[in-house]
Amino acid sequence: MRSITKIGNGGYQLNRSHETPPTTKKQATSRWSSFDYKDKVTNNLLTEQYGLCAYSEIRPDQFGLDTHIEHVEPKSANPARTFDYSNLVLSALSDKDLKNIINNNIFGGHAKLSQYDALLFISCLQTDCARYFVYLSTGKVEPARVLNKAEYKQAEYTINLLNLNSPYLVTQRKNWLNELDELIDEHIEKEMSLPHLASIDLLPHNEQLSQFFTTTRQRFGRIAEQLLAQNAPELL
Repeated sequence: MRSITKIGNGGYQLNRSHETPPTTKKQATSRWSSFDYKDKVTNNLLTEQYGLCAYSEIRPDQFGLDTHIEHVEPKSANPARTFDYSNLVLSALSDKDLKNIINNNIFGGHAKLSQYDALLFISCLQTDCARYFVYLSTGKVEPARVLNKAEYKQAEYTINLLNLNSPYLVTQRKNWLNELDELIDEHIEKEMSLPHLASIDLLPHNEQLSQFFTTTRQRFGRIAEQLLAQNAPELL
């Protein structure tokens, strides 16, 4: 999970709606449903997330998927934050996508729904969220081994709540890592530049990042950290 830095305020219409926020779950649902400027908000979120899903880090446009605007703290839990841009991220899967996906493959905001424990959930808006997770060659994501007992519980809760080990995501991550490992082995064998290889998938191109950014960052280790520090410190 990559830490997302909020940019701007989401636009005039969103802020105007936030000036008089809903006070009940029913109001939140009704007003959000009738909010006609979601496309504008979506474009802002896509920009600050470099095209990635906030939770899974897939590139929906490359997977034939759409997105939806996700309330990190659900509308039902806190109606007052319905139009709060600091509570909004973009998650893969639209309502239309759900019609073609088996239930156990649903992930991200549509897996989370209205479930939310503020004491356990690790938000992609936390600056240190990436340190809680480790991405394995099997394609699975697990709590990082360096976590204490409380942090481990948080990471486990978040992985399960967002279904980050859905069969679909595990398969896509595994395929990505297999492809990446083949390229790394080839570069080592032919004495080609690993920093150059890392730059292809870790540095933004046309203001977008490649899929599974954090997975790739972990794979390249120190090379990735040096590369980002020198060329894209905003991504650290």
